[in-house]
Amino acid sequence: MIFKYTFKTALNGLRTNKSRSALTILGIVIGVASIIAIESIGEGAQLLIVRQLEGLGSQTIVIQPGREPKGLSDFASLFLDSLKEKDLLALKNKNNVPTLLDLSPEIIVPGSVTYLGESKDALTIGTSPAMTQILDLYPTEGVFFSDEDVANYSYVAVIGSKVKEKFFGDGDVLNQKIKIRNRNFRVVGVFSSAGQAMMFDVDSLVIIPYTTAQRYLLGTDHYTEIVARAVSKETVDQTARDIVATLREAHGITDPAKDDFHIQTQEDIQQRAGMITDILKMLLMSVAAISLLVGGIGIMNIMLVSVTERTREIGLRKAIGARSKDILWQFLVEAVLLTLTGGGLGVMLGAGISFMAALVLSRLVAIGWVFTFPLSAALVGLAVAFLVGLVFGIYPARKAAKKDPIEALRYE
Repeated sequence: MIFKYTFKTALNGLRTNKSRSALTILGIVIGVASIIAIESIGEGAQLLIVRQLEGLGSQTIVIQPGREPKGLSDFASLFLDSLKEKDLLALKNKNNVPTLLDLSPEIIVPGSVTYLGESKDALTIGTSPAMTQILDLYPTEGVFFSDEDVANYSYVAVIGSKVKEKFFGDGDVLNQKIKIRNRNFRVVGVFSSAGQAMMFDVDSLVIIPYTTAQRYLLGTDHYTEIVARAVSKETVDQTARDIVATLREAHGITDPAKDDFHIQTQEDIQQRAGMITDILKMLLMSVAAISLLVGGIGIMNIMLVSVTERTREIGLRKAIGARSKDILWQFLVEAVLLTLTGGGLGVMLGAGISFMAALVLSRLVAIGWVFTFPLSAALVGLAVAFLVGLVFGIYPARKAAKKDPIEALRYE
């Protein structure tokens, strides 16, 4: 019963100054809302990455030039030309990698694609027919180019659904000519809407033979990356070890620290992506924590002002029998009520911001973003709000409780 009356007294105290109470909790609202929004958007990003990686296939291994990035200085090595045809031939040798099922080089060709003088943004990739098996992705119109096209450096292309829509609309597309880097390519196939695969938007891709891209478009003899597929999920680790051993032998590398290539499996990429998003969330949450700290200091300041303004009230309550601990609890409950109210409003605001962000990303930016409400983050936000009220409310509450009733009644 005593706590019930303490709670009602604290609530009445807050109602007396509604505007001030609302402004006081603004820092808490912003801090908790930031925590909810950051956690929700972070979880949405992780789910998006996981879905994209599922398109990569659990049996897929990606081989990239340069050593594995572990610091800013390592990123320059990613542009090395260390993956060449001799490596492709060595990896295709069953004696070297017996558990390898498919293998396909990839070359990214920068620049736009042109049709009838109109240029559109599209990502052009040179690859081989093996890519269709690796990604389980086949044209719904026409065909994919053949190994013979690769051997003959043919000017043929397979395009995504968005590229078709941009250039041809509902018209005929097969055997039409598009221009890439001033070279005419004949469209032989079209993918239906397929979304993400290997971190690429398949719908916006233009795929051509990698030999043509090397010789006639870029004039290079190396690959951007090589994509391989093991015979089964269980043999991925063994396949990866064999690939590493084969490439080290081909490159004359005896010290693993001097590797000029690195490999990634779906599990590796997923772990790294999760680690990156977790680090970003922690950094952003530290900024939100500063907002909560500022909000806590603001609450302590306002509570001290409230104690001073209500000095006669404190003296009157003590004069009619209120104990020091009753005064202490009254002001402490006020502080906690303020922060919990701010925490609750922050949870609702954060959920609203997260939902709107997911809506914009999924509809306007055409990304398959899913809204997630982080219940754990909401509970943590409310718990932190409670602790902020408790910690920053103790000093003003103790100061109120220690006031002498006679001096308090004399206060003007």
